[in-house]
Amino acid sequence: MRVDVVTLFPELFAPFLDISFVGKARERGKLEVRFRSPREFGLGVHRSVDDTPYGGGSGMVLRVDCVVSCMEAMDADAPGGERAHRVLLTPQGRRFRQADAQRLAELPAVMLVCGRYEGFDERVRSFVDEEIALGDFVLSGGEVAAMTIIEACVRLIPGVLGNDASVSEESHSPSTGGLLEYPQYTRPAEFRGLKVDPILLSGDHGRIAAWRKEQSLQRTRARRPDLLDQPSDGQDAAPPHEEADR
Repeated sequence: MRVDVVTLFPELFAPFLDISFVGKARERGKLEVRFRSPREFGLGVHRSVDDTPYGGGSGMVLRVDCVVSCMEAMDADAPGGERAHRVLLTPQGRRFRQADAQRLAELPAVMLVCGRYEGFDERVRSFVDEEIALGDFVLSGGEVAAMTIIEACVRLIPGVLGNDASVSEESHSPSTGGLLEYPQYTRPAEFRGLKVDPILLSGDHGRIAAWRKEQSLQRTRARRPDLLDQPSDGQDAAPPHEEADR
């Protein structure tokens, strides 16, 4: 998988990309990450990439010409000429879900476009394939969101984790119907009066499987009842292209 990142601060990614399974994925050639800054296409002596908004208002807005030129330049020198699927990271995008991670992980190349300041010129939206948000909150930039998406996708690539089966029975996964994962326990069997359910110690795999299924349903009903009403693919009903400001 190749991930192209459009960002004004590529240095923020250095430790993230070098440790844990993300670093191992890069070492094994399963993940390639490239960076390009809109600053390369900035204007004037200071390579300015932002300007005051038309109509007035506080803050500065990223220029459409600088951002789009950066995206196009990344595609122009892409390995094998593979154009990346462009994702604008914005709090007004569709909420990122496990199904999105699976879908993006199966693509050969994804471009994550990170904003700063008061957001993007509206016309940037015309040059991306979809818009994604981590949730209903605002960050100062898209870099943390980009790292989150990279990690969520990379762990789904076969051979990245030590045990590929570990991603098949976890919260929000398709194999669990998008429900929350059942409770997990390990030694000791009792800790300060808190005991592990005897079924898990019984060795009866049929009863254990039934217990886990029921616990998953109960936990989802108690903590995230909204998941029980989600479409089967785990997506929001809203279309991918929405108003973008970050």
